Amino acid sequence: MSPLKPQATYDDFAHLDIRIGKVVEVQPFPRARNPSYKVGVDVGAGRIMWSSAQITNYEPAALVGSLVVCICNLGPKNIAGFTSELLILGARDAGGQVIVLGPRSEVAVGEPIF
Repeated sequence: MSPLKPQATYDDFAHLDIRIGKVVEVQPFPRARNPSYKVGVDVGAGRIMWSSAQITNYEPAALVGSLVVCICNLGPKNIAGFTSELLILGARDAGGQVIVLGPRSEVAVGEPIF
């Protein structure tokens, strides 16, 4: 287990736009240095944002339609010529596979995390 990071303030947390998104499209991303997909996520009001996500342990069809927790305001990042606009949150299991974080029951797309 990694050590805890330095303490943050509530204002640090409040500045992050963390919300529920719905995966609407998954494309291969062969140019990425690490195995990744290009993932389109509806973050509410029909707005689609894209992410480069190292979640290739999932089949694309299993991801489409799933609800995910994502951070929408970290700013764009160029990854192998692709603009990644949001971060899909996940954690590694005991085997090192990334497990995508999502709600345990149905939540509206775009719902903020608080």
